[in-house]
Amino acid sequence: MNDLPPQVTATLAALQLIERLHARHGPLLFHQSGGCCDGSSPMCFAQGDFIVGDRDVCLGEIGGAPFHISPSQFEYWKHTQLIIDVVPGRGGMFSLENGEGVRFLVRSRLFSEEEFAALQAAGKA
Repeated sequence: MNDLPPQVTATLAALQLIERLHARHGPLLFHQSGGCCDGSSPMCFAQGDFIVGDRDVCLGEIGGAPFHISPSQFEYWKHTQLIIDVVPGRGGMFSLENGEGVRFLVRSRLFSEEEFAALQAAGKA
């Protein structure tokens, strides 16, 4: 397998929301901390409004925005592809989609054995 599977991807609805938020707030970043309450949802910030931890893992980009995850969440989810979607509801208190009537949501799928082996060989899992 020459191409690595993306560790994070986004639905069309999520990409459209990211585009709107980018137009309003400039460059964005996402963080998935795995904490309780707001921290259990992916949080969207303007770049510079959130300090990414030294040990946080960047899984890739969605809609041009880097997507970071805490080390403990990465360890738990490293065998899955994260799929960022949008559903009706209220965004996290500090997440930029708050007030839009929708919120970001993480869905996932297990990597195949071949995909996971390729990620491991590349030092990504």
